[in-house]
Amino acid sequence: MFERQGPKRLSDIVTGDETWFPFFIIPPKRLNSMWVDGQGDRPVVLSPGFQSRKRMFTVFFNYSGALVVDMLPQDTTMTATYYAQNMLSQVKSAINDQRPKVSTSRTLLLHDNSGPNKARATTQSLRELEIRVLSHPAYSPDLALYDFWLLTVLKNRLAGQKFDRIQDLTKAVNSRPRTVPEEYYQGVFRKRQIRLKRCI
Repeated sequence: MFERQGPKRLSDIVTGDETWFPFFIIPPKRLNSMWVDGQGDRPVVLSPGFQSRKRMFTVFFNYSGALVVDMLPQDTTMTATYYAQNMLSQVKSAINDQRPKVSTSRTLLLHDNSGPNKARATTQSLRELEIRVLSHPAYSPDLALYDFWLLTVLKNRLAGQKFDRIQDLTKAVNSRPRTVPEEYYQGVFRKRQIRLKRCI
């Protein structure tokens, strides 16, 4: 579908997912590594515990960049109702602003097969908003654009920073996806095509 002469374009795909952002993100192992001599002590790197302060955010993006960054209410997780009533409407509005002539007529939503994404409320909302779903193979996080690229980029850019207030964390998570150059977003969509071919 997405080859040069195919009927679809990579710019038609919109993808997104939710993840937890702690108030302090531990830098990745490669940034924590350091040389020590035989007599020196290894540095201690503390990891955040399961009950560390954190909030769940949802990020949607496409070929041109970030579309929607949303923070879930405190002490909640993603549900079909929230996804259908809040997230999908924001996505449609963002697409209309970005591509007013095309709107959502060509949009293909790529999301995983989690419960809220497959629920009846979600499928009904997608029909009403005229957004089609691009099928995603089950149990294939290595083919999910969000998992193998955006999460790593976002969390690496926030690594080592400590946020005391939710307003500061929200501002940082909202701004970081929009500081990633457009060519990076385009590159990751092209890399996914290579991964799909290898999988086949």
